[in-house]
Amino acid sequence: MERLTALDASFLEAEDSDPHVSLAIGAVSVVAGPAPRYDEFVSAFAKRVRAIPRCTQTLHTHPFDLGPPEWVEDRHFDISHHVYRVALPDPGDDAELFRMIATLMQQRLDRERPLWECWIIEGLTDDRWAVLVKLHHCIADGIATTQMLAKLSDSGPGDTFAKNIRAAREPEGRALPLLPTNTNPMAWLSRTWHAAVAATAAAQHAAVGVIELTTSLLSSRPESSLTGPLTTLRRYTAARVKLAEMEKVCRAFDVTINDVALAAITDSYRNLLIGRGEQPRHDSLRTLVPVSVRSMKDFHRTDNRASAMLPLLPVDEPDPVRQLELIHSRLMTAKDSGQREGATAFLSMANTVPFALSAWTVRFLTRLPQRAVSALATNVPGPRSRQKLLGREVLEVLPVPPIALGLRTGIAMVSYADSFIFGITADHDSAPDVDRLSTGIEHAVARLAALSRRRRRQRTRPVTRTRRYARA
Repeated sequence: MERLTALDASFLEAEDSDPHVSLAIGAVSVVAGPAPRYDEFVSAFAKRVRAIPRCTQTLHTHPFDLGPPEWVEDRHFDISHHVYRVALPDPGDDAELFRMIATLMQQRLDRERPLWECWIIEGLTDDRWAVLVKLHHCIADGIATTQMLAKLSDSGPGDTFAKNIRAAREPEGRALPLLPTNTNPMAWLSRTWHAAVAATAAAQHAAVGVIELTTSLLSSRPESSLTGPLTTLRRYTAARVKLAEMEKVCRAFDVTINDVALAAITDSYRNLLIGRGEQPRHDSLRTLVPVSVRSMKDFHRTDNRASAMLPLLPVDEPDPVRQLELIHSRLMTAKDSGQREGATAFLSMANTVPFALSAWTVRFLTRLPQRAVSALATNVPGPRSRQKLLGREVLEVLPVPPIALGLRTGIAMVSYADSFIFGITADHDSAPDVDRLSTGIEHAVARLAALSRRRRRQRTRPVTRTRRYARA
């Protein structure tokens, strides 16, 4: 039996600590119509889920947390307990789809069954239908979830943007080689010494990262409408932009896709706070940014392999280009400071202590009110090419993040083919203006794209004789 890691189990503990949250993550595939018959869909899905062990396994827990939960095969697995069908009311537009997504995601999954559901959503405009796949975060992180969903498509897992992430491109760690009889002892001692020095430097790097993360979490902030108690009801919305537009910004300003996405989020949150009558401060938006540490050898494993950074997004800065520059420099600083390595080391250490201790600690900490972190922004690279489901083209994929720990909004981003989608979950009562976030993100990307075109024209504009004389 496979056991949950401390990180996997922490999502169960965090959910148990607050009856108002559900820590399920979701992905909605919007598909070109017509929708298949229910029995046709169930028959095809029943075959495909058998290739994903977690879809037919339940959690076995131990009394008093004497051991970590274990995955065991559900001997009474029934696909009909997991696949449902629902229709949108007229007119079946995005607003109705988003309300349905929020309603379906706010309900907790039944822990006596495999921790996933699939909802066929019919009645969309323009001859479309959708599939919402909902699974508990203890099963998988964002990249593992996209791999699971790809297995449910007609062609299975294909090429993905996730292979470009830092962890996937890093070389695998190797143990020190044994000393062969024909090896120079001095050369072996030299290699051993350099490896030991590198290990010490890595430990120091991670320790600095732990200190930075701890300092950030213990920092106090003025009260904000972005954090506070949650209700059980949710809202959902999405922002859609073209990946090509973001890539133009990357080339013009020498930044990454993630930088551009966070800059758009920053500008949108700034306008949201101003619209609520709050003055954006330099410390108003400390953001939890999960970072994948999934290497290529673990690429197809179904679990959570993520670390974290806690950058301050510059909502106090009104200029969009300056926002982008600050985000780029702050993320580079956070990466160089060892925050990712520090969080990874902390999670590795949690796996070595008795599970009861780590479970009780997480349960205690997640019950405490927190005001240090204001938002969640997670970027999940998706498939590079368009997929098909039962012979029908998947037009777009909408990510659905959970919210917890007093965060009243959460943003998940996914790249799919030529599009980049921001999925936003919000608390129903405290964030009735969540649509401002999605429209603000779209406007921010459009503005950065326009500024990048202007910068490119300025770089390629020929210098006239008059201008040269003027400079002289």
